[in-house]
Amino acid sequence: MRSISRQSVPDSIWRNPLHFIAFGFGSGALPYAPGTWGTLMAIPLYLAVCDLSLSLYLMITLLSIIGSIWLCTKVSRDINVHDHQGMCIDEIVGFLVTMIHIPKSAVWIIIGFLLFRLFDIWKPQPIRMIDEKVPGGLGMILDDVVAGAASCLVLHLLIWIF
Repeated sequence: MRSISRQSVPDSIWRNPLHFIAFGFGSGALPYAPGTWGTLMAIPLYLAVCDLSLSLYLMITLLSIIGSIWLCTKVSRDINVHDHQGMCIDEIVGFLVTMIHIPKSAVWIIIGFLLFRLFDIWKPQPIRMIDEKVPGGLGMILDDVVAGAASCLVLHLLIWIF
């Protein structure tokens, strides 16, 4: 199996549907800030499910987390790169966590986007520890889930204040 460097994007993302999904529906192939593009790709998905009941939204989010752990593990093995910078399904899942029970409005979506990107890039503890210590697909997804949870908490505090 040929090894892919962190900078190069495997051609397989355009041929293999699982790789395409793991690379944020192709957004991870963009040359700059793939995580930001991946988070932007999450917005239409969020808009498609945000009007569902909270329990259904949570079920979809949980299933997305579980599926993404499996997907990241598989695709990392397929391309022989752990946590390729272009694999941004984790940002999509993290944004869904960020937006749990947040009112549907452009303002809250933008604030949620900015908060999630802040926590995902800054990686305060315990996000940094998870990113560094938890192996495989679980670690790739879990740090973004925790960043999403922190963002969600801040959003709920802001909603409560305002």
